[in-house]
Amino acid sequence: MLGNYPIDVVLLARDLAAAKDFYADTIGLRVLSETPGGVTFQCGGDTHLVVTKSTVGTKDEQTQAAFRVADVRAEVSELRQRGVQFEDYDMPGLQTHDGIADIGFAWMAWFIDPDKNCVGMMQLKNP
Repeated sequence: MLGNYPIDVVLLARDLAAAKDFYADTIGLRVLSETPGGVTFQCGGDTHLVVTKSTVGTKDEQTQAAFRVADVRAEVSELRQRGVQFEDYDMPGLQTHDGIADIGFAWMAWFIDPDKNCVGMMQLKNP
């Protein structure tokens, strides 16, 4: 059954070099492999973030992937020090305060990568 296996998240990038710099140098993920068509980064456990070369990028503005973190406030603070900008939302049902939203079961924050992929970080309230 597929529920027994890790899953890799795949994001699209028009500029693969910029994506690699962002996720490796700014976010701090370790590069596992690199080809002209994509870069694979190590994430927690046996999971990976794969960024592949695309001529169209992504057309979806919603969250493409989300990291589950132990302390979203600490992660936001650290990534801000590295130059990452977090999204602010003020709409019915979703408001951020200092870049973090209470979505009921978790606290979340979102950033946009160089190819406009929306990536979230989520701290579950009752893990």
